[in-house]
Amino acid sequence: MSVRTLPLLFLNLGGEMLYILDQRLRAQNIPGDKARRVLHDIILTMFNKNFIEELFKPQELYTKKALRTIYDRLAHASIMRLNQASMDKLYDLMTMALKYQVLLCPRPKDVLLVTFNHLDAIKGFIQDNPALLNLVDETFRRLIEVYGGLSAGQFQLIRQTLLAFFQDLHIRVSIFLKDKVQNSNGRFVLPVSGPVPWGTEVPGLIRMFNNKGDEVRREEFQHGGNFVTAPKEGSFEVYGDRVLKLGTNMYSVNRPVETHTSGTSKNLTSQTQQSIAPNPLAKEELNFLAKLMGGMEIKKLSGPEPGFRLNLFTTDEEEEQAALTRPDELSHEVVNIQAIQDQQRNQELARIMEEFEVTDQPRWSASKGDGLLAMMDEL
Repeated sequence: MSVRTLPLLFLNLGGEMLYILDQRLRAQNIPGDKARRVLHDIILTMFNKNFIEELFKPQELYTKKALRTIYDRLAHASIMRLNQASMDKLYDLMTMALKYQVLLCPRPKDVLLVTFNHLDAIKGFIQDNPALLNLVDETFRRLIEVYGGLSAGQFQLIRQTLLAFFQDLHIRVSIFLKDKVQNSNGRFVLPVSGPVPWGTEVPGLIRMFNNKGDEVRREEFQHGGNFVTAPKEGSFEVYGDRVLKLGTNMYSVNRPVETHTSGTSKNLTSQTQQSIAPNPLAKEELNFLAKLMGGMEIKKLSGPEPGFRLNLFTTDEEEEQAALTRPDELSHEVVNIQAIQDQQRNQELARIMEEFEVTDQPRWSASKGDGLLAMMDEL
C-alpha cells in the first residue's frame, strides 16, 4: 500500500462530486447565485490550506466509511442539503466514475493526469474568484512537487492501492451502461482499441535477441485490437494540454444518471457486512478523522437566507423508493466507534463536531433533509 495515495483519492472524488452537483443544480433550475455559492463554498472547504497540509502528509488509506464521512460533511459545507438516499447516490456515482478512470489509465503515472483534469475543471467553476483560483493553483504546485519525481514503480503502487480501495464495488451506472463501457453485472469493459500508453509501441511485433543482445529475428502476430500510437504525452505542468480525457466532466451534457446495485455483487455485500463489525483500527480511524476534519472549515448558515434541498433523483418519489429498496448492508451508515479509553481524543473529536454543527438550519420537510447532519454525532 502506498502512503501517497490519499491526496489523489480525495481530490479526484471531490472533483467528481462537483461535476455531479453542478449537473443536478442546473437540472433542478436552482438560481445561478445559489448554485454558484454552493460550488464555491465546497471548493473553499476542499482546498483549505490547513486541510490540504494535513491531507498531503504520508499516511495509509482508511476504510470507505471513514472517507465517506468526510464527503458527507463536505457536501453540506454550504446552504445545500442532501438526504440519505441522494447522498448514497452521489457517493456511488463518485466512486464508480473514479474506479473507471483508474482502471483505464494507460500508464500508472497517468493517475496524476486524471487528477489534473479534475483540478482544471474545478478552476472552470471559479474563474471569477481569484482567491479560490490561487488555492487550487497552490494545490497544483504541491501535487507537482510531491508526485513529479516519483518512479514508475511508485505510481504503480499508488494505482494498485486505489484499485484495492475500489475492489468489489460493482454499482451499475446508467451513463456507463448506455455507452457500453459497463456490463449488466456492474463490471467495466476494458477497451481493445485507441492509443497505446505514451512511450510504447502498437502491439503486433515480437523481436528475438541472442545472448549478445543483438536482434536476430522478428515475428508479427494478430492482436485482435485497433490500437494506434499515442500522439503526444499529456502535460504535467500547472497549465497545459493533458491529452488524456479521463477525469474530464462527463456530465457537461445534461444526461440523466441512475445507479443500481448489482444483484450479482455478493462479495460487496459480505465485505460491507464485515466492515460493520467492530473495527480493530477504530482508534486510528478516529485519530485520522479528528486530524483531517480539524483542518476543514464548514460554513455555518447564518441570517435569514434559506437553504435548499438537492435531489439527485428525477423525482421525490424515486428518491423515496431508492431509500426503501437499498439493502441495509449497502447503506452508508456511520459505525458507532467505542473508544472510551482515549478521553483526550474523544474530547478533541467532540470539539470538532461542535464546530461542525449548523446553528441555523433551513426549513423543509423533516423527512427530506435531516438525516445526514446528525450522522457523525453517533461517534
